Amino acid sequence: MNLHDWIDELCDVLDLDTEVDEGLVLDLARVAAHNVARPAAPITTYLLGYAAGVQDADPDEVEALAARAQRLAESWDRPAGAPDPDDINDEIPDDRAVDHTGDVAVDDEDDGDDEDE
Repeated sequence: MNLHDWIDELCDVLDLDTEVDEGLVLDLARVAAHNVARPAAPITTYLLGYAAGVQDADPDEVEALAARAQRLAESWDRPAGAPDPDDINDEIPDDRAVDHTGDVAVDDEDDGDDEDE
């Protein structure tokens, strides 16, 4: 069984009536794997498919979406092992001696204003 046969069988199993541009998807996966990180390949191609489905994209639109994703991956300048700049490793104070009875946890996203709930 070759890749094209696999794609045909998989589309049948997933009840999809679509054509797949294997070259386009594989090229995008390769660039994401090499320029971002290996695990970026399946995530990137999944998200391409998801975006195409949500947008009901035709083949030309899928190609445009893939090109946008590929440009992002090609310009990616963060090495795979680099820490995420949003992950701040601030020291957590030792407050074990503080009585937290009655404290209420607040999500970072929560502004404390309960009017919109």
